[in-house]
Amino acid sequence: MKGLVVKNTGSWYEVKTNDGKRINCKIKGNFRLKDIRSTNPIAVGDWVEFEINKEGKGIIYDIGERKNYIIRRSSNFSKEVSILAANLDTAALVVTVNYPETSTVFIDRFLAVAEAYSVPACLIFNKIDLYSEEEKEYLDAITYLYESIGYPVFQVSALYAINLAPLIDFLKDKITLFAGNSGVGKSALINALSPTANAKTSEISSYHRKGVHTTTFSEMYELPFGGHVIDIPGIKGFGLIDMKEDEIDHYFKEIFAISSQCRFDNCLHLNEPGCAVIQAVENRTISLSRYQSYLNILEDVHGGKYRKDEYL
Repeated sequence: MKGLVVKNTGSWYEVKTNDGKRINCKIKGNFRLKDIRSTNPIAVGDWVEFEINKEGKGIIYDIGERKNYIIRRSSNFSKEVSILAANLDTAALVVTVNYPETSTVFIDRFLAVAEAYSVPACLIFNKIDLYSEEEKEYLDAITYLYESIGYPVFQVSALYAINLAPLIDFLKDKITLFAGNSGVGKSALINALSPTANAKTSEISSYHRKGVHTTTFSEMYELPFGGHVIDIPGIKGFGLIDMKEDEIDHYFKEIFAISSQCRFDNCLHLNEPGCAVIQAVENRTISLSRYQSYLNILEDVHGGKYRKDEYL
């Protein structure tokens, strides 16, 4: 039998067959995913082959070829990776200017990973109903920044269903990953887009202004206007996988576009003479925050080999 993995609880996978049946499955004992050392060899969005055993439970014995997937490092101290989702049309990072605050470094790391795995990405800024005039000005500025790079950006309020129409048009008939820090309102946004989803939500801490994990497993929800969204547990950090120092600028669209003008082909855009990227940062053609995120990832790759304050 063949089906689509629509829920992953860690030990069980819920698989939806073509006729709409949902079957709880486990992985066959000797199942291994080639070339990927992962804590979860199968992810929501995977097409799998399974059989029903004598106890009436599904046993997954094969996985279909993926068109793409996104992974992240399991923790800062682990070399293992976690597959967030597979077979995506787009990856959406749900973010908030405040309540809680999402850093641009976190945004840029997510976008870099999406670029690395060839998954189109967009940004969804939620909770616009809460922002002060100053926060709205900042939101407009950061929206302009990312739209100028080439990323679709949406400003919405899940609570009051503000500006959902453009987002619905964008998500229609797509399989979209919803990622983000805890507390940004991913589940609330899914409920606003699909009222029958009943994704679990909770209030953020008023003292720490940080979210509480309400999504404890990955699950796919069908959208009434066509398409699906995959909700995953909130992410605190975004560890990067197997990035080489001379490839990192490939994952920053605007930096890569200018890097061809550098004097040296192997320029890392640190302090090399004739670096077109550094010149662009000084001329404000490239955002300083994006450049700092690029350096942040370089530091990650080399364990602090490069100090940001030496080059800014």
